[in-house]
Amino acid sequence: MKGLILAMTMAAMAPGAELKIDHATVCGTNLEAMRSALTAVAGVPTEYGGPHSNHATEMALVSFPDGSYLEVMGIQAKADPAAVAMHVWSKFLKNNAGPCAFALHVTDIAREVKELSAAGTEAGRIESAGRTRPDGKKLEWQTANVGPGNRGSLFPFLIADQTPRELRAYPSGKATTEKYPGIARVLVGVHDLDGAIAQYRKAFHLAEPMRQRDPGFGADLAWFEGTPIILAKGINSSSWLTKRVDEYGDAPVGFLLAKGKGGMRGSPSEWFGHKVFWMDDSKLGWHLGILI
Repeated sequence: MKGLILAMTMAAMAPGAELKIDHATVCGTNLEAMRSALTAVAGVPTEYGGPHSNHATEMALVSFPDGSYLEVMGIQAKADPAAVAMHVWSKFLKNNAGPCAFALHVTDIAREVKELSAAGTEAGRIESAGRTRPDGKKLEWQTANVGPGNRGSLFPFLIADQTPRELRAYPSGKATTEKYPGIARVLVGVHDLDGAIAQYRKAFHLAEPMRQRDPGFGADLAWFEGTPIILAKGINSSSWLTKRVDEYGDAPVGFLLAKGKGGMRGSPSEWFGHKVFWMDDSKLGWHLGILI
């Protein structure tokens, strides 16, 4: 974790030195419906990645040139109901809740877990998982939770590949799309903004974040400059964000892609000196935007 902590500390002191996201996940009941919506709204193709070995879920992905990817996860057609019920993101899956988690890539996951624990941040046990691609290639990796709550909720979970990462991120040997460079920001909804800030600063030795209110989005925001992490709290009890966090707990509520070749429509928000264009969430079913 020393390397990870150092990277995030440097990022906090040096704007633009971003920590890269391994992947971000959106969940729903029907994978094909989510894939179709994403292509129609964002104009990006998805590639089927295969069923997970948990007998509950299957996935497709949009991979980007910077190595990050967006995982679209649905319930297998012949899923084991008990396996679905036991899944860490079961509620997100069954309710078509969209954003549910995000991950950071590490190489020595045992060391990272040990050092996080030594720093006073809760780290879960290391678990093995995998899936088989449609072409028959088997993928294997290990994961570990960080912090409280579901995997990848308030904090990103850690993932370390046991098979070559490019086989996981690039099923066809290259990025699925070049329309957008990659995932630029993860928006994490929280109950307690000050408390979440304190936990992030403790875990990753970050400086105080920049803060801002966006009444139109219904959120108070905190961004750790130079990192991809934005924390968000609803501005009042009627805010969609407050209701979302009350329902699902602290967890991602949206993702921002880096500006690419696509045109922007609508009136942008202004976040920390950057323009944010939101796609049509009524058609997509969740919040996805473009950061300029």
